[in-house]
Amino acid sequence: MPSVSERNSLEQATQAYEADIHLAESYLAARGIPLETARTYRLGFVTVANAQPGDTDMIGRLAIPFVTPNGGVIDMRFRDISGEARAKYLSKPGSHTRLFGVGNLLKPSPFVCITEGEMDCIVADGLCGLPSVGVPGASNWQSHYPLLFEERKVFVLCDGDAAGREFGKKIAASVQGATPIFMPDGMDVNEVFLKFGPAEVRRKVGVSE
Repeated sequence: MPSVSERNSLEQATQAYEADIHLAESYLAARGIPLETARTYRLGFVTVANAQPGDTDMIGRLAIPFVTPNGGVIDMRFRDISGEARAKYLSKPGSHTRLFGVGNLLKPSPFVCITEGEMDCIVADGLCGLPSVGVPGASNWQSHYPLLFEERKVFVLCDGDAAGREFGKKIAASVQGATPIFMPDGMDVNEVFLKFGPAEVRRKVGVSE
């Protein structure tokens, strides 16, 4: 867990970046994510003017804070939205692998979904009404995570490719009773949402309107 001073710095950075989220509106709109939804997750955008100490390498990236159930920011990842040939995601030095959206584990729901990545989590949870947590990369599933999903129906929302199928199998083998839900070939949750709408994502999970 970050120290008090580290958490204060993360909160300060989150406030600075979320104030400029409108600068990423075109990217978000292309993914079907309204600014209102982005603000719910406290997404932000890093600029030359607002970059916090140590974050100059993150300029031009979407800032994705990891928020605890009580509202504290304990980590942040940065997503490239330029389309240039550079790393898609960067993390702060010393960051630990964490689940995104852990507050959804406390929702009074009979099920929870696991997505690969923060953006699919935002789409599934915020736009499709499916309480979800995101694993920041298929290789980042940790051995203690299954304890968080005990006595809960779990759906694993998998990309429609070989890596997605392996992701689903890995988590299904780790979490008792977890059911992999595979997206169509070549598509992820966000792409299914964009092409077919939220009802189709819910239908694949087996959740009625």
